[in-house]
Formats: sequence, C-alpha cells, structure tokens
Amino acid sequence: MNKALLGAALVASAMAFPLAASAYEPAGKVECLAPADPGGGWDFTCRSVGKTLEDLDLVPGNVQTINMPGASGGVAFAHVVSKRAGDEKVLVAASTATTTRLAQGQFPGMNADMVNWIGALGADYGIIAVAKDSPIKNLDDLLQALKDQPGSVTFAGGSSKGGWDHLKVLMLAKKAGVEGLERIKYLPFTGGGEAMTQVVGGHIGAFSGDISEAQGFMESGDLRVLAVLADERLPGELSDVPTAKEQGVDVTGANWRGFYMPADISDEAKQYWVDALDQLYASDEWQNVMKQNGLIPFDVQGDEFRQFVVDQIADIETLSKEVGIIQ
Repeated sequence: MNKALLGAALVASAMAFPLAASAYEPAGKVECLAPADPGGGWDFTCRSVGKTLEDLDLVPGNVQTINMPGASGGVAFAHVVSKRAGDEKVLVAASTATTTRLAQGQFPGMNADMVNWIGALGADYGIIAVAKDSPIKNLDDLLQALKDQPGSVTFAGGSSKGGWDHLKVLMLAKKAGVEGLERIKYLPFTGGGEAMTQVVGGHIGAFSGDISEAQGFMESGDLRVLAVLADERLPGELSDVPTAKEQGVDVTGANWRGFYMPADISDEAKQYWVDALDQLYASDEWQNVMKQNGLIPFDVQGDEFRQFVVDQIADIETLSKEVGIIQ
C-alpha cells in the first residue's frame, strides 16, 4: 500500500538555491507546533528540524517547539485554522497520521484545503515491538496469538483509534489471515513516547509506532522490535531488525515527516519556507539526522507536496473502508 502512497513522490533531493535570493525573511521567533506530547514523532520532527534550521542559519531567530496534544493532531489543526490564519512564523509538524485523520473525517468541519502544505523531509518506517521481557518472542508468536484470540494482545500507539498506528496493526493482521479484526484491542495515547512507556512498563502487550520514536528504548534494550514495516532491512545499526515481509507478511508502512502552515500567508512567505526546507534537506547535517534515526529519503516540497497529500488522503480513505474503520 505504501509503495502506492509514497510512489513517485520518493524523489532525489534537488539542489537548493540560496534563501538570500528572496527579499522575504520572517522576523523574530518561529514556532513549531508538535501536535502531541514530548517523545513522539511530531515532537521529534519539530525539535530536530528546528535545531537544524538554526544550525544552518536558515532562520533569523530561534525555533521554539510548542507541544499541543489532543485529538491525534486535531487540536493543533483546529488552532491553526481558527486562530493563526496569516501567521507566517508557524510551522506545524505533520505526517501520514495527519492525512489519515483527514481521510477519515476525524477533524470535524475541517479539511486539507484549510492549511498550506509546505513540504516533507524524510519518511519513517513503522514497527511492531514488545517489552524486552515479553513472552511474545517474535512476529509469529504475536500473529498466532491474534489468530487464536484477536483480543488477547493489546496494542498501544500514538494515534487515535483508526489512526495510522492502529491501521498498521490492522493491515498486518489482515495480511496474516487474522479473522475478527474488529476485536483487536488498541489503546490510543497522545504520543508515541507515552505509548512506549506503557509497553516497556509491562502495562500493555505491544507497541505500534515508527522507528524514530523507538530509538532510545531500542538502544537501552527495553524495547524489542518484532518487525519493521519496510521492503527490506534498514541500514546501519538497524540492520538486525527483521522486516515483516521477510517473515512472510508482505506489509509496508512508511510515515512521512513534514509540515503545514496556516492559510492566508503570503506567496513570498510560503516560498521562503519551501526553499528553507529544501535547503535543509540537501544539507549534510540533515542527512546525518536521517541516518541516525532510520529515516528514508523523501523530499517533496510546495505544490508537488500538496498534490501528494491530496492523493494520499484518497488512498487512505479507501484503505480505511477496506478494514472497516469507516463506512
């Protein structure tokens, strides 16, 4: 499914042109809204991109990360739509989780056309993981438990029910032949960090999230990844993590990382931020961040990114109907 979603949008990084070519420059502090608690993927996106923008002098001031959890991104989306129109110093972290909720109509009265889609800076593969001392030792154990009794394992994730983290579990179970998908238990949390803490603490059976969220717990040995939802094993330190595909379940789940901005910003401001993200992506500093956090190349900005978002929303709406999330 994600080959179709990412498809042609996975393109090589273009040569960025200097921001000095534009007379526009945002004055003062920039805010990056992370629509979840600290520790999750949106928080990672704001903090890592904000730091790199500062390090590369691509912004004249500081980039402040502001956590705004609630409704799996809905609180931040509504805030930007209703209160920040025309604000040219607000970036909002977004991902496949954002388009998933839009596809399912979970932001009441709002749609993708109400914001400006700026660009994406990498994609993050999904994972299924358990605590280090879990009786579930591998993906086969997990899927067999679900086949025997769909409600026997509870999953935790940083998206709401029916959201991207939930969908990954349902996609995996459906492909493996699990019946009674509606009986699989999934508990939503306000961010991947909180969800992982519950799993590592032994309170919930399994975690569904993204590789960048889990790096810390993986390095400490507290989280054991059963499968990464990629076509092939990831490079470097992540090369020992098996894919679901090599274990007989052909499912991929890539989660892009990017930004939207409020409506009614000037064309000059929008182009400034499109160029800034393009130049950031091309930098050695950002390529190192991607490598260290298991991100895959995904560089789409401006109008091309907006079209990608529109197409992905349509694809996820179709998938959500197939697994019974929406009618």
